[in-house]
Amino acid sequence: MKNIVYIKNTAIFTEENGVVNGSLLIEDTIIKTIHTEKPLPPEDAIVIDGEGLNLIPGFIDGHIHGAAGADVMDATEEALDTMAGALPAEGTTSFLATTITQAPQNTDKALENVADYQSKQGMADVIGVHLEGPFIEADKKGAQPLEHIMEPDINQFKKWQHLSGNSIRTITMAPEHDATGEFMEFLFTSGVNVSAGHTDAGFEGIKKAIPYGLRQLTHLCNAMNGIHHRDIGAVGAAFELDELRAELIADGIHVSPEMLQLIFSNVGSKRLILITDAMRAKCLQAGNYELGGQPVTVTEDRAILKDGTLAGSILKMSEGARQMLQLRDASIHHVVQMTSANPAKQVGIFDRKGSIKPGKDADLLLVDDDLDIKYTICRGMIAYQGGSSK
Repeated sequence: MKNIVYIKNTAIFTEENGVVNGSLLIEDTIIKTIHTEKPLPPEDAIVIDGEGLNLIPGFIDGHIHGAAGADVMDATEEALDTMAGALPAEGTTSFLATTITQAPQNTDKALENVADYQSKQGMADVIGVHLEGPFIEADKKGAQPLEHIMEPDINQFKKWQHLSGNSIRTITMAPEHDATGEFMEFLFTSGVNVSAGHTDAGFEGIKKAIPYGLRQLTHLCNAMNGIHHRDIGAVGAAFELDELRAELIADGIHVSPEMLQLIFSNVGSKRLILITDAMRAKCLQAGNYELGGQPVTVTEDRAILKDGTLAGSILKMSEGARQMLQLRDASIHHVVQMTSANPAKQVGIFDRKGSIKPGKDADLLLVDDDLDIKYTICRGMIAYQGGSSK
């Protein structure tokens, strides 16, 4: 029996025509039509009245390690199911399963697990892998385990890409460890989104890497060099180099609210990608957990290692989106760019995700003007329904 959903009386943030007031028809997993008039819904449709609400694309989290007690490095179907089942409540309809620097055999297992995994109806879609490390700078390791960091190795990457079923879409690496650019050129020409992170590169080092294929910065401001008046660093590169998009953890902890405003005002919504970088404790109570085999203490608002280093986050995408919406001159349109369109474009899936357009996957959110989520629809199926998600 065909799945048909009809959403009426709502402000639709479309890809091609801006915000239109009307209705949207979903057939099975796809957006079928958008109407500005008021046709009667099909007799067998599930009808959702969106009066007073906004219909926006589902959030795409391009950097998330875990949630609800599960972690990508658990390397089990159950772990990915747990994450995919929990994320729609925060508006995430697609995500990159993100690894952490670990023993190669553990990374092998995590990648094989993603290769074998089939996304399920009514859950967030696993759209590939973000390989964070191990080709990073030890002095900027953050919460990445030091003992498993290694130099860039094309053969090692080829093995991992094969094990993943060619699903590695983004890699975080330190470009200064690829002086000839050979590694980055190989990644870029093979279609991988190359992101500088856990890097000690200054501005010139980041700029030098762009011709080799560098196109992104990982969790901007964190595990990289900040702005100094004699070298504006990797953070300054995000401000100055239009070729780069930049991930941003908008929790007010990894990046202060004042710095979020400075970044938004100067980099702009067209080049920012909101992420969570969340670990397994997200959605759970404060307590003791682990990340990459390391003990992590989680309080009400953050996750830290024994030495006080931030260990990912417990941020929800909806919270990050609301944090950005509160900034000066920010609008829902800007949030849609940062949470949906930009991440889809960055990893080459904008032909099917990241905006509202007939023919694309029906990954949709019905939200109020404060971005509280009322409905999350994952590939045509209602995956979450609630009041406030605060």
